[in-house]
This record gives sequence, C-alpha cells and structure tokens, in this order.
Amino acid sequence: MKILSITAGAGPMYCGSCLRDNALARELIRQGHDVVLLPLYTPTRTDDVNVSSPRVFFGGISIYLQQKLPIFRRTPKFLDKLWDLPGVISLFAGRGVEVDPAQLGALTVSILEGAGGRQRKEIDNLVDWLLHEPAPDLVTLPYTLLIALARPLKQATGRPVVCSLQGEELFLDGLTEPWRARALDLIRRQVDDVDAFIAVSHHEARHMRRYLGIPEEKLHVVPLGIATEGHSLERRARPGTWNVGFLGRIAPEKGLHVAAEAYRTLRERGGLPPCCFHVAGYMAPEKRPYFEEVRRRFREWGLEAEFRHWGEVDREGKIRFLQSLDVFSMPATYDEPKGLPVLEAMANGVPVVQPRRGAFPEMIEATGGGLLVDPDSPGALADAWHRILADPALAQKLGRNGCEAVHRDWTLERMALRTAGVYRRVIDPILAATGAGTGA
Repeated sequence: MKILSITAGAGPMYCGSCLRDNALARELIRQGHDVVLLPLYTPTRTDDVNVSSPRVFFGGISIYLQQKLPIFRRTPKFLDKLWDLPGVISLFAGRGVEVDPAQLGALTVSILEGAGGRQRKEIDNLVDWLLHEPAPDLVTLPYTLLIALARPLKQATGRPVVCSLQGEELFLDGLTEPWRARALDLIRRQVDDVDAFIAVSHHEARHMRRYLGIPEEKLHVVPLGIATEGHSLERRARPGTWNVGFLGRIAPEKGLHVAAEAYRTLRERGGLPPCCFHVAGYMAPEKRPYFEEVRRRFREWGLEAEFRHWGEVDREGKIRFLQSLDVFSMPATYDEPKGLPVLEAMANGVPVVQPRRGAFPEMIEATGGGLLVDPDSPGALADAWHRILADPALAQKLGRNGCEAVHRDWTLERMALRTAGVYRRVIDPILAATGAGTGA
C-alpha cells in the first residue's frame, strides 16, 4: 500500500502520539509498504530513527500569524516558505511551544473550520502539493483535531481517510467556553468525512464513540506496540535498595505529585531498607514550578536525598532508567488512553502499579504485569508498592508476566500488521470498485 500519513509535531517535546506515528510508519515501511510521514506544525521529535519528511506543512509560525493578523492570510508563497523552514520553526519552538488548551481555543476552532477558517491557505498549499505527488491509496490523520482535512484530502485524492484516536479529548476538555462546545460540534459534524477511526485502546474506542458520536461500524481498535529491541529482564537495580520510578511528561495530569505523596506514605511505614524515588520525562518550561513544588515537598519531608531526577531521557537512557527500578507507576489523574511508559516498564520486567482507569486495566489484565489500585489514592499506591517490594516472589512473577506478554503481544510488528489489516478493509472495496490496485 502507498500511505500518506500525517503527523502533528509538538516542538521540542517527546510526544506520545508523535512517537507512535513515527514507530508505526517505520515498521510499515519495513514490512514493505510505501509510507510518507508528513509533519504538520513543527518537525517531529522521536526517541528512535525519525522517518518523517523534512518538509513541514501548517507551519506553527504561519498558522499563528494567520490567526492573529489578516495580512498573513494573503502573503505570497515565497514568504511563507521562509517561516515554514524546519530550522526556523524549530528555533522558535525550542523556546517553548504553547500547548495550553485554555490559550488555544480560537486557533483550534479556526483549524476545525477548514476552508472556512483563517488557515485556509495552509489547506490549499497541502492539497496543491498532494496533486503533484503520486496518489496514495490511503490518507491517515493523527487525531480528530485535524478532521477538517479529511474532506479536501479525499476530494484531492479520491481515496479514503483514516483517523487515529489517541487521547485528544484531554486537550478538548481543557478548552474554555465557547471554544470547547464549538470545537466538539465541528468535529461531530465532520465524522462522516472519515472512513474509519483507529483507537489505541478499547477504553478510547468506547469513550470516543460516545464523546464524538462515531458510528460503531467505523471504529477499530489497534493496541499500542513498542520496539522491543534492547528491552529485557536484565536488571540494574541496586541490591538492598527499593527503587520506585515515574516516567512521563512532567505535568499534573500524569500524576507525579500523586506518586510523590505515595512515596512519602511508603517511607512513613518505617523499618524499610534504603529507598529511592526516580523521576524522568520531558518538562515544558511552564511546568517547572509544578516540578519544583514536588521537589520542595521532598525537602519538607526530609527525603530530598532520596529524590533522583534523571531529566529528559532518550531511548537508551529510558531503558537504563527502567532497568534500575524495582516498581513503576505513572498514576495519571485522568483516563489515560495510551500509557506507553507502562508498556515500556513491563518490557523490562518491572512490576507496575496503576490506577484503575483509562487503558490501564486492559493493559494489566492482558499482561498480568502489575496491580491495579483506586485512582487518585496515594495510600493505595503505597500499599501496592509495599506488597510488591516486600515479596520478591510476587515481584518476579509480575515482572516476568509483563515482560513476556509485551515481547509477545504488544510489539511494533503486531501493531503495524493489525493497522495494515484495518487499512486493507477500508481501501479494498474502493479499489475493487475503481479497478485500481495497491503496491503492497
């Protein structure tokens, strides 16, 4: 198959959706498909080989200027190309990308208005480029925030459009009114323009069917998969020390503060061996005060010496981080639809403890790699950590269960095969009706 896969860059951040889009495209290419991974907004940043196109459409600078100043909606292409250069975008994005939904309501709605919005020129540029390229068999969108592209891309190619569901409801629910209501209405009105939706978890499929009114027959579920190379049962944890870890974007919704309170509760038990609380993950500049507040609490509790901050880690650093742990948690305070770090922890034989919400129950029930606890409960989290840490046989069982299951069932290869199967079911009837064929 020849696939045009659109992905949305997130500036300097390691974005879960970007990582998934890039990994999927890379594996589909390895399996023989012809994939063009086209970034919008900014170049993408990944922790593995980046297969995205160097060209960026809907450049973050351009769409911002077009939103704020009418003159930029009519500038000639040669000027647009200057601030759409990946290097220029990356320079500005490196200073911090505004991703707070409370500040992006008007821009979100404008993009969802498509040809009727202030970024119409960007749609025209994308379609014009596409008309001069070999026609794909299929076009994919990374999330419903770009659903306004479905109709013009279908009209330009005569091919179906498939849209991923990767947790954009967190962003949408963060919009202030009236932008949230308008954005949801615009998405719901354009659901019919998409031929199929692929959710990254069963929870996400159930939720988005109700949330956006997606017909059940259009919904498919393809669980996440990871590149398992380098992940293993090999452990680097220090003997005699209990190492608790958190890996994720440093933000309140990912639950670092919940994990911190749970660690305090664990340490208050007394009679424990030496302990360490390890933290790693991307931190946006605006989240620095949140992180510093967590550190301040450790100082206040007299536990500052046990706080280990690894900062942002690349793929190799992430594996080293995970293999240094005895138990892992990312206690998200919302219904997380993906939970990629949980899979990565299990891939390294680390027992996990997660709140009973979002995609976590289906992950842990399918793998047997951890325990579930009540959401937003530091006490329950601490109890589960202690149960695992104090019982080496249980820890070994959970770690081995999770590692074997992820390496068997949650691989990048399986995710790509399942995704390609959905693509086939969507495009084969159309290609048969037109007498066309696919390249793979």
